[in-house]
Amino acid sequence: MTTYQGETDTLATLCQSQGSAWKTINPEYATRMRLQNRFRSGVDIAQFTADIMREDMAAYDKDTSQYTQSLGCWHGFTAQQMMMAIKRHQKTTKRSYVYLSGWMVAALRSEFGPLPDQSMHEKTSVPALIEEIYTFLKQADARELDHLFNELDDAKANGGDVQAVLNKIDNFETHVVPIIADIDAGFGNEEATYLLAKKMIEAGACAIQIENQVSDAKQCGHQAGKVTVPHEDFLAKINAVRYAFLELGIDNGIIVARTDSLGASLTQKVPVSKKPGDLASQYNAFLETTPVNSVDDLNEGETAMKLNGQLCKPTRLDNGLYQFREGTEKDRVVLDCVTSLQSGADLLWIETEKPHVKQIAELVNRVKEQVPDAKLVYNNSPSFNWTLKFREQVYQEWLEEGRDLSAYPSLDDNKALMAPEMDATELAAAADLLVQNFQRDGAREAGIFHHLITLPTYHTAALSTDILSEGYFGDLGMLAYVRDVQRQEIRREQASVKHQDLAGSNIGDTHKEYFSGENALKAGGEANTMNQF
Repeated sequence: MTTYQGETDTLATLCQSQGSAWKTINPEYATRMRLQNRFRSGVDIAQFTADIMREDMAAYDKDTSQYTQSLGCWHGFTAQQMMMAIKRHQKTTKRSYVYLSGWMVAALRSEFGPLPDQSMHEKTSVPALIEEIYTFLKQADARELDHLFNELDDAKANGGDVQAVLNKIDNFETHVVPIIADIDAGFGNEEATYLLAKKMIEAGACAIQIENQVSDAKQCGHQAGKVTVPHEDFLAKINAVRYAFLELGIDNGIIVARTDSLGASLTQKVPVSKKPGDLASQYNAFLETTPVNSVDDLNEGETAMKLNGQLCKPTRLDNGLYQFREGTEKDRVVLDCVTSLQSGADLLWIETEKPHVKQIAELVNRVKEQVPDAKLVYNNSPSFNWTLKFREQVYQEWLEEGRDLSAYPSLDDNKALMAPEMDATELAAAADLLVQNFQRDGAREAGIFHHLITLPTYHTAALSTDILSEGYFGDLGMLAYVRDVQRQEIRREQASVKHQDLAGSNIGDTHKEYFSGENALKAGGEANTMNQF
């Protein structure tokens, strides 16, 4: 018996038990509505997607070609269109996730208007966006199932292959996939982190990414001025997220621990070391210090500390922040990663200044010396100039190989390296091939389990709007929309061309028929212009 038929039989028995009071309730219609609303709560979604992500992590451990991917989405509609496109083109949603970027929440979803990525936006906007995304993904399920139910009705009415359609329904693959959600630095202390994480999980998040910056001085990972916290503070927040998962029954929830230490040179406070070699001691060892030989070496208001048996004073800036020694960045990253994984984190995120597989692999391999199954979530960031950085990389490699580079501009001439005339060159082709293979290479050589682009839909919205505006308000007029948008939607068979159906009009008509029978006033019909498509 199929799931569809079994559910229908169960509901038929229930309706019969209610006697004549439920005589207008059609068990098959109720079955359809249940299947269209498979997930009853955000916690159901969190558990479902956590299971998926854990299976994917185990598959990656066995075969690094099984890495996962996501795109950052700032609205439920963009996430819905991404997942519908993936399912249409790839025929499956497997190993495809959604990323929720704190940067885009700040820039696009705050009631204050556009904000920089400094945790100044309303923290409740994060779980609100998670809920919105899953609302749209569930609606994509409902729409596609509605089409299958119509196909089933046609098969029954016209002698078609009913069982084949039932198999499609019973084996339907949902658009609901894991969301990796950015909680920034926790928006406050560890209790604030716990409260927000709980809201995010209740909205459906199975994976929460948290960074080791100071919450009230947080900066975008690709900007200067980043300030990190001691390990004890960060691990307390990792604990807070874990407790939130456990409280809600998501025992296998995923924590992504992000370190910004590669680009951070400051710390807000000096932790107290209780015994030699503890985390505080290791953290303080990275501080830039000056020897103190006598009280005369201390200025008014300065403090001294004992490190490795010697009295010294840490370099403190006018803003009260402490400076790390130059050259300690990689060692701090490795310590961050190891302590996070050994204290409950599941995945790592190392923020780098350029997309270079060898650089990433160097750091991850050092972590793996202590945690062999360490895995990375990597930001394929739009903040990188991918074209320039990979052309520079190829140029440098060819230079070291002794190849003749006289036909190319110098390595320090960024404008010339980016010029359109470069696009047809051998160097540019080699660079583009590296870009194309970057994710595959990174998964194989640098332990990258998940590749994401943080802000792609921010840029695609800007670019597509710019292209349409240029033509529409210019000489092309309406042709700019017809040729470059609508005609493309039709030929690519995108659901968006039938925007009424995508927005739920046909589902609404179906429900009206369920509720009102022949008295239903429907939006569809011969006069509906959507019939032109």
